[in-house]
Amino acid sequence: MKTFRTIFSVVIPAHNEEKYVVRCIDSVKRAARYFESPFRSRFACSGSAVEIIVVCNRCTDRTAELAESNGARVVYNEERCIAAVRNSGIKAARGRYIMTIDCDNRMTTGTIREAYRMLKSGKYIGGGAGIIFERYSVPLALNDLMCEAGFRLTGLYCGIFWAEKATFDAIGGFADKRAMEDIETAKRLKRYGRKYGKKYGCLKRNYLINSTRKYDDLGDWLYFRLMFTNAGAMIKAAFGDSREYDRLIDRLFYDYNNEADNGKSAGAGYEPGICLAENEE
Repeated sequence: MKTFRTIFSVVIPAHNEEKYVVRCIDSVKRAARYFESPFRSRFACSGSAVEIIVVCNRCTDRTAELAESNGARVVYNEERCIAAVRNSGIKAARGRYIMTIDCDNRMTTGTIREAYRMLKSGKYIGGGAGIIFERYSVPLALNDLMCEAGFRLTGLYCGIFWAEKATFDAIGGFADKRAMEDIETAKRLKRYGRKYGKKYGCLKRNYLINSTRKYDDLGDWLYFRLMFTNAGAMIKAAFGDSREYDRLIDRLFYDYNNEADNGKSAGAGYEPGICLAENEE
């Protein structure tokens, strides 16, 4: 019996994600089975063509244990920079192609197969995916419309990234920024693709299922409240004083799950003005 060689490596950064890591891995496994199904129907193969890498970042819960017991390979990174966390997963990857997804999100069943076909067509340097929320309300629908308008205007779809590992290596991996690194990385991929006459694409039939946990914890108007209550911090950051903005980023990204470790809800201790929305075939 033949054994699959690793074609895709799916990198999942995780900070204290024991509540979400299994469902994220399960969504990747479904996409992997669908991707592999044409090959399995023609050849008797063991193993998987898709490896799942969970990058544990300062985890103090059962994230690593659950990831390993559900078939993922675990690597560790202690930096407080999401770009560095993702890049450590890419460095450890064995596949020719890379896909990244955040641990609280999920992918639809045809995601890997569609990305593979687009890359193999020779027309695309890589790309992203559209986003839908796992539930909706009036403010979340408005948020969705604003995000979609921004994506369509710029063509810089994010959420799930996909490209050859060699391409990520060529652009230096994810942009070394603590926030908004996804937009800058998409720009780099788009610029790099132009050199070879290739486009930065977006999956047409599949999408990211975006977690609403921050909205569940902090309210569905979170994104809009941010624009008003944190305008000062953003303006100061634009003029070089990023101290308030850095605290904002720490609170809503790098330390977001820490309260849960102390027996509190993830939204406990929220202070107005210290809030940032994250944003099957």
